[in-house]
Amino acid sequence: MTPSRAELLQRIDNPPDPWDIIVIGGGATGLGAAVDAASRGYRTLLLEQGDFACGTSSRSTKLIHGGVRYLQQGNLALVREALRERHILLQNAPHLVHGFPFAIPLYKWWERPFYGVGMALYDLLSGAHGLQQSRHLGREATIDLVPTVRRQNLRGGVVYHDGQFDDARLAICLARTLADLGGTPLNYMNVSALAATPGGLATVTATERENGREYVLSSRAVINATGVLCDQVRRMDEPDCPPLITLSQGAHLVLDRSFLPGNCAVMIPQTDDGRVFFAIPWYAHVIIGTTDTPQSTVNLEPVPLPDEIDFLLAHAGRCLERQPARSDILSSFAGLRPLVRGKSGQKTAQLSREYLLSVSASGLVTITGGKWTTYRSMAAVAVDAAAAQGGLDPRPSATRSLRLHGWEPPSPPTGVRNGYGSDLGLLEQVAAGHPLWNERLHPRLPYTGAEVIWAVRFEWARNVEDVLARRTRALFLDAGASREIAPKVAALMASELGYGQAWRSQQLERFDATAADYLPT
Repeated sequence: MTPSRAELLQRIDNPPDPWDIIVIGGGATGLGAAVDAASRGYRTLLLEQGDFACGTSSRSTKLIHGGVRYLQQGNLALVREALRERHILLQNAPHLVHGFPFAIPLYKWWERPFYGVGMALYDLLSGAHGLQQSRHLGREATIDLVPTVRRQNLRGGVVYHDGQFDDARLAICLARTLADLGGTPLNYMNVSALAATPGGLATVTATERENGREYVLSSRAVINATGVLCDQVRRMDEPDCPPLITLSQGAHLVLDRSFLPGNCAVMIPQTDDGRVFFAIPWYAHVIIGTTDTPQSTVNLEPVPLPDEIDFLLAHAGRCLERQPARSDILSSFAGLRPLVRGKSGQKTAQLSREYLLSVSASGLVTITGGKWTTYRSMAAVAVDAAAAQGGLDPRPSATRSLRLHGWEPPSPPTGVRNGYGSDLGLLEQVAAGHPLWNERLHPRLPYTGAEVIWAVRFEWARNVEDVLARRTRALFLDAGASREIAPKVAALMASELGYGQAWRSQQLERFDATAADYLPT
């Protein structure tokens, strides 16, 4: 049975012993580290200042992939590691991660041999972990696969296979897996101070953001997995420490499925800024992205810049027969990447997507960089270091074959409820509990009231944004429709949480402001 938030808070209220490992950060890396630690039998606490995956980890391109761009850069080790981790995720979370075809349309004579060789190398690096072999297509076969591909000067295409997923749903799955393993995942816990001595216990001061209560927690080891905030947390430990990361913004636009109606994504290997461009079917919509815009400061709610929107629309028009306009955008979102700092003057698009492990003099373990695909291997390295720093009994990582919460045998994805996996029957029982809970909240969105109730009861959703942005993906799919259903969601949540009209009004005001940032003017 999933513990309630109140039960989780009781665990940090005067615990009898220090924690073995406290993980700060509830994104992909932090959740992965906490799951890894708990799977080894360590008493594990995870603290996230906002909601799980509320930052970068819910704003990705929704790909579990080796990385064609890293292949172009010659980073074969990173590609090989990512392809191995892709295979592991397909085995451990088949309800959330599945293979998907990608077409590279060819418009110049030299592209067929050039990209054909590149994709053959990609297949070779996949080895036994491959999905399907890449293949060449003629012009008509490319149009059959991608009906809306730009046809002028089209010579054919190359098709390869990679992995697709729902990033925020995988994050919630990891939080529930952590709870299944006896760990304690807590969102809305703001860490404000760290204190540690080499070889001694670490002290973490955190405030529960809903009631303002402050907790002083002891642990044998602490892992800093806070992504773009990792340097801020490091400065709690070492005020003068030099920065480890630099920031880059990646923006995405969401369009109606009519722009790409086939069952195949489109990939353009080279954009004007040196990135790879994708147009990807996702939950009956199309995501296009991404950009690589350097940023100097952390913005917890980044938004696509006007130039980024223009860039994405222009590149979509280069590969699709129909040119999208701003009026076609259903939602737009951006995330900040924590990239390991490179040489002075180096472009962010050229910076490595590999991770960095750092251990301070006091023993704080920081893990940063990387990407969603390699979260599990990053987590194992971080927990190894934390166990050594905390003097814990050394135990091997158990996550390579750990089935994540909701696991069930692989099957073709059928829609948003596919991601609940083995919990789907329980969700349907919730839906049967009220005559209105199985009705769709909006004709343009696939969600019902049952998903809202489920999110509150079993997934620690605390506010309207939690439900519409991360427990469901409504805000990312159609920001306007999300605004329209926010009153219904607030009413359902208030009933479950025991809140009144004042809470509902406050929630609607906050969500309306958030949703406005997802709708470019």
